[in-house]
Amino acid sequence: MTLPRPGRRVRYLLPAVPLRYCINTAAGGTNGDIVYHHHGRNLDETLWNDDTYFTGMLQAQWQAAGVLPPTVVTVSYCPTWLLTPKGTREDSGLLDDFMARLPALEAKVGRPRRRMLLGESMGGLNVLVADLSHPEQFAKVAALCPGVYADTPFSSFDTLQASMERTGADPKIVFGVWLLARKYVADEAEWRRVSPLDLVAQAGPDHPELYLSCGLYDAYGNYEGTERLANLARQRGVRTEWHPLYGGHCATDVSSLAAFLVR
Repeated sequence: MTLPRPGRRVRYLLPAVPLRYCINTAAGGTNGDIVYHHHGRNLDETLWNDDTYFTGMLQAQWQAAGVLPPTVVTVSYCPTWLLTPKGTREDSGLLDDFMARLPALEAKVGRPRRRMLLGESMGGLNVLVADLSHPEQFAKVAALCPGVYADTPFSSFDTLQASMERTGADPKIVFGVWLLARKYVADEAEWRRVSPLDLVAQAGPDHPELYLSCGLYDAYGNYEGTERLANLARQRGVRTEWHPLYGGHCATDVSSLAAFLVR
């Protein structure tokens, strides 16, 4: 099956911190919204409307429904990265950089009617951090199989082992996540500044609308934390769509996601 390609894709590299991004617009026009897409681990900024990935199905869904899609700006700092405020670690501060870049990015496409976030896996965690840290800047956020955990990268080994047994997470994957997190955050206090489960405690009914999904058999162990985040968000009055799915990591309900982003 051949899926429709976007009308225009323009790729850029900004100075200083090497943020790469592509602006994706549909040939038939867009609806005035901008979706900033943050990719998963070991991917890049070129994967929008890729016919081997869910982004191609999403674009096709909009076309089939006869709706004008948003402009999609895919962003990437490198294959693997986390948005964190500036802290002790040398690599921290990408959250501050991303937020500071928004005016320059939107100068190329025009001021959006609504600014939204979409991300999967590592990118799912990144968009939650951006949204929950700067809720006044966004209208909606969709996080698919985000890296949300009940425990922290600074929990004891016994705690992490119990978490893996409880969630069915692959130990090798969890160790990789542990290493990635500690590259960007130095201690428990810095982690609490970006943990969605901590940040959501500050949210209220006027918070941007939230879309969360995760596969029940997610090998990263993300189901438990994502479900907990959905429940906490609802308790805080945040408009929340929670889509528990039968499947593995990054199982995606394309139809509901497509509707969420254009509603």
